[in-house]
Amino acid sequence: MTTQTPPEEPQPRTTEILAEPATVDQCRQDYIRGAADRATAFKQMRRAGAPGPS
Repeated sequence: MTTQTPPEEPQPRTTEILAEPATVDQCRQDYIRGAADRATAFKQMRRAGAPGPS
């Protein structure tokens, strides 16, 4: 008969977001990099019938 050991509790991972403080320049770069994603999401929402931004 074998006994199983209980699984270890998951430990939170350090993420880049928490490891580095945000700066205005980093936020601006993130916003610029997300332009294509926002455009795609907007198109998908419009096709699904969601109203446009006001």
